[in-house]
Amino acid sequence: MEVRERTAAAAPTAVRQARSRWDRVVPALGWIGLAVTFAAVAATVVLDVITPEAARTATESGRGWEIGLSGVLLAVPGALLLQRAPRNAVSWVVAGMALFWAFDGLASSWLAYAVHSDPPLAGASLAFWFVQRFGAWLLFGLPLLLLLYPDGRLPTGRWRVVSLVALGCTALLPVLVVTTPADLLDERAGQSMPEPYQGLDLDPTSLPLSEAVVMPLLHLAFPLSAVGIVLPLAVVVHRLRAATGDDRRRMHWLLWAGVVDALVITAALLFPSTTISLDLTIAIGLTGLAVTVGILRPRLVDIDRLLGGTLVYGGLAVGVVVLDLAVLAVAGVFLDDRFDERNALVVTLLLVAMVYVPLRAALWRIVRRWVLGEREDPYRVVSGLAERLERSDGPEEQLMAVAASVAEAFRSSYVGVEVGAPGGQQVVAEHGRRPGALQTLPIAYRGEQIGRLLLPRDGVRARLVTRDERLLADVVRQAAAAARASSLALQLQASREQLVSAREEERRRLRRDLHDGLGPSLGAVVLRIDTARNLAADGRAEEADRMLRQARDDVATALTDVRRLVHDLRPPALDDLGLAGAVRQQAERVLPAQVTVTVTEGPGVAELPAAVEVAAYRIASEALANAARHAAPSRVAVALECDDGTLVVTVTDDGVGIDPAAPAGVGLISLRERAAELGGRCTVECPPSGGTVVRAVLPAGGGVDERRG
Repeated sequence: MEVRERTAAAAPTAVRQARSRWDRVVPALGWIGLAVTFAAVAATVVLDVITPEAARTATESGRGWEIGLSGVLLAVPGALLLQRAPRNAVSWVVAGMALFWAFDGLASSWLAYAVHSDPPLAGASLAFWFVQRFGAWLLFGLPLLLLLYPDGRLPTGRWRVVSLVALGCTALLPVLVVTTPADLLDERAGQSMPEPYQGLDLDPTSLPLSEAVVMPLLHLAFPLSAVGIVLPLAVVVHRLRAATGDDRRRMHWLLWAGVVDALVITAALLFPSTTISLDLTIAIGLTGLAVTVGILRPRLVDIDRLLGGTLVYGGLAVGVVVLDLAVLAVAGVFLDDRFDERNALVVTLLLVAMVYVPLRAALWRIVRRWVLGEREDPYRVVSGLAERLERSDGPEEQLMAVAASVAEAFRSSYVGVEVGAPGGQQVVAEHGRRPGALQTLPIAYRGEQIGRLLLPRDGVRARLVTRDERLLADVVRQAAAAARASSLALQLQASREQLVSAREEERRRLRRDLHDGLGPSLGAVVLRIDTARNLAADGRAEEADRMLRQARDDVATALTDVRRLVHDLRPPALDDLGLAGAVRQQAERVLPAQVTVTVTEGPGVAELPAAVEVAAYRIASEALANAARHAAPSRVAVALECDDGTLVVTVTDDGVGIDPAAPAGVGLISLRERAAELGGRCTVECPPSGGTVVRAVLPAGGGVDERRG
């Protein structure tokens, strides 16, 4: 039993050690494969140089390096993938395809060179078999790559069955090409074997299959090969729809490669080459690059913007080229009967240059405006928004103008503008129907976020390139100014109402305190003094003295009420001790004796306007009280500094800080409100080092010192 347990425990360790050794060996294999690929292509180039052109003509073959170039473009991605992702099957597929393409090109060049000799050189039959038979398996690499990307595993569930069916459909044709006799393949292709190949062993792996069996299978294999490409594309679409996060970015890299490959193939069809065909090589190289970046560095660039830009600009470019060719062809057809070929071509080019080319630029702008909106004309967008804002009256209309301008500029189906309003509410202006997935951009004014711009996350028109971001930033700045102006207008009106209400409330409070408190107290004093005088006149000195003592107590009570009223209007300590001294006195009053308190005062603090002094004193007092009640600090520092027409009040403690999930209490809200009353701001932060920092910035310039009149 003990031996069995030790064996079971040692098994995972052995597996880990084997995997570790494998991870060290695989990168070396990748770089060896890279070297072999480059060596094979180099040998191919040498063979192409020394092979006479007559030999290539006789064998109806091209230059092998054109085939091997695809292997070179795949070799570097394959080596990188084997080094960084050795356990991903996609790495092996890419590296294997690189070797396959390189050896296919080498075999093609050696075949043309070998059969030129009489008799053919050694290895000619093997090269023929590799190129004409085994080379059919090159078709198998693309669907295999599509099915395994990005994690190197086939999908699960019913999609695994679809994947296996796709691989079977793709493999049928290569299997038939390898096993079918050469004469039947020539009969199916409708062509005869070139004469230099007649003396070679053409059927080293062929099976004795009858024509009645092979021909139906060959007729079936070609359409099934197309099915073998369509089904992997369906699997890719399924994975794309189910992917999230980095996996979705990886699938977008593959989608981008497919779009670029389609554009390359379309360009090859529009402009066929009779010498060196690089279209397939470029497509293969870009696919290898996209797969490598998608697996290793999916966040290298913003693939969504790259994909959107490729779709838009590539599609427009192809459309314009097709239209150019159509115009040229129509002009040639109409003029060909009236002139000879040379004159017709000249006249056609002149008509195209004078009539169509000037219209082509305008047509390009119209199409781009229809697809992408007004984003190509930033001045038009910004000036249009400014005009809309001038015609808008209320804040909500201004926000609607911003939303409509952005929607028209970017041809977006939905735009939302969300800004804060007084009282903590949110005002939202929407243009279009809100989609399920949104991207948000902050609307900031002077470094403070005051709202958000909402845009669709998906779709071609939602892709923003760098130039679009700059234009949107300019529009958002205008939106921020408009939103801020609207917010300030609302706050100004609310502040006016609050000022009037506060003034009347303060007057009513003073009237009540004077009428109900100080007035009766002074009236009682008068009555007591009169009573004492009467008692003294009657010789009742002892009773008169008692009345005078009661009058004195009433005067002391009234004096206390007066001091309270005066303190509520303005703390006397500000006049007696100054701002720094008053704050120091307040700190000593509210904080325990064991807390170390430091109050520093910068130049200019003694010359502050009265309103700023009172606000600074109240903010500092509230911050000190909060520290005493909640922070349990050992040190508290208060700094008063004047800088460029502003007073900065900073209260720092080393206490327990504030829980980020805790709601803002009345004290914190009052701090911000007192700062906002003077047009300033107040922030409360808990730095990583601990404690709490309360920082208030109050405008202090241009005020009048009310103490000096």
